[in-house]
Amino acid sequence: MDTIETRILNLKKELGPQTLILGHHYQRAGIVKLADRIGDSFGLAKAASESREAKNIVFCGVRFMAESAAILCRDDQRVYHPEPEAGCPMADMAPMDSVEYAWKTLTSRADFAGRSMSPVTYMNSHAPLKAFTGRHGGVVCTSSNAAKTMEWAWAKSDLVLFFPDEHLGRNTGKAMGLKDSEMKIWYPSKPDGGIDSLNGVRLLLWNGHCPVHMKFTLRDVNFIREHFPNAKIAVHPECTEEVVSRADAVGSTEFLVNYISKLPAKTQVFVGTEINLVDRLRRENPQIRVEALFRSLCPTMYKVNLQKLERTLISIREGDQNLEAVPMPPEIKNPARLALEQMLKLQGMN
Repeated sequence: MDTIETRILNLKKELGPQTLILGHHYQRAGIVKLADRIGDSFGLAKAASESREAKNIVFCGVRFMAESAAILCRDDQRVYHPEPEAGCPMADMAPMDSVEYAWKTLTSRADFAGRSMSPVTYMNSHAPLKAFTGRHGGVVCTSSNAAKTMEWAWAKSDLVLFFPDEHLGRNTGKAMGLKDSEMKIWYPSKPDGGIDSLNGVRLLLWNGHCPVHMKFTLRDVNFIREHFPNAKIAVHPECTEEVVSRADAVGSTEFLVNYISKLPAKTQVFVGTEINLVDRLRRENPQIRVEALFRSLCPTMYKVNLQKLERTLISIREGDQNLEAVPMPPEIKNPARLALEQMLKLQGMN
């Protein structure tokens, strides 16, 4: 039978190991089934750069993920994104003009005098912000190593400016023992970011969020606690502090995958993350009663589909000159790579 799945499988055979299809955990089931590798954004980007045979990388995810792969990949590799319009709303919340203004404003304040500041940028950000971080001696982090990167930044600076997700930043700071008074939010839309004083502040949080994880509320958690008292609740640290504080388990996408797979049989667990992953965890762990804390779909991730993947593979096979690789000029790639490599160094330290 001539189905799109069959055609894509045939294209994969034609293209061979020189073409690698990467699928993020939040992709729809059809993409996950056909991808060569499944994982989180950083793990996939790193896997692509370490693949000796792969010259063509097809990244099925949102734009910043394909950019991250292009930053880490070798000069002989090309990264293609099946849907360039599939962006990330949270990454868009930290545009470079606002970032540059914030840095200039903060470092010129009277109460900043004699202090130093390092940027820590979440992986879920655009390439120019990663490059800004590298130029200013900062580091990129993931949701699983945010604490380690902050510790590194505080060892060299008084202040950490964390982009672009305030919730991951706050939840990490709380877990590290920071008081509320030591953390303040920088609001790009307010004069001076809405910061009245930097005295006693150690962590500045950019006012950004993930719309997917903002859908989970304390009301959802309280409902589960009341009606399913024996159930577990596992959430991503991009959720709000009030949700995270009442969950049984909190961690990155990879953490959630591993946590749920190791639960005792018949455990009921409500998961607070993107619905495509929750549905897949239910299919892959039939011995566990996996439920969604709330059905929250990432609409931009959903823009990538099998039709667009097939078109991309056909264009690679035919050498289509109109197929554009993800652009990554040296002035962006080199400093961004520095910030990513600093994270890799920290991960290698025990």
